[in-house]
Amino acid sequence: ERQRRVLACRLAEKAWLSSHRVYVLVDDEAAARELDELLWQFSDVSFVPHARAGDPAAAAAAVLVGTAGAADGGAEVLVNLSAALPPAPERYQRIVEVVDADEERRRLGRERFRSYRERGMMPETHNLGDG
Repeated sequence: ERQRRVLACRLAEKAWLSSHRVYVLVDDEAAARELDELLWQFSDVSFVPHARAGDPAAAAAAVLVGTAGAADGGAEVLVNLSAALPPAPERYQRIVEVVDADEERRRLGRERFRSYRERGMMPETHNLGDG
C-alpha cells in the first residue's frame, strides 16, 4: 500500500510540475491524513505544495488531497487511490489510476475501468507489477 501512495505522490508532483491542478482522491479521512503526511516526506529533493480539501490553504494549493465528497478545487488531473469510481469523472482532463497486485484492488479497478469505458474515457494506468 505504501508503494501505491508513494507512486501517487510522484504522479501528483509530475502533473504539478507541468502546471496542472491535481486532486488525489482517497477513500476516507484517515487515508487523506496519511497521504498529506507522505507528500511532505516522500522526496528529499523536492516539495509538492499541497493541502487537504476543505483546509483554509486549499484555495491556493496546486495539489489537493481529499475524499469523494470534498471540493476538488477545479483540478484538471485526478489521481485515484479510491476504491470507488470518482464522482463525475468526465470533468477531469486526465485520470490516473494506480494498480498493484492486491486482488481486491484489482477487482475494483476492473469495475472502474468498465465504468470509464462506458463513458468513453480511458484513464492512464500505472502498474506496480505483481510483486
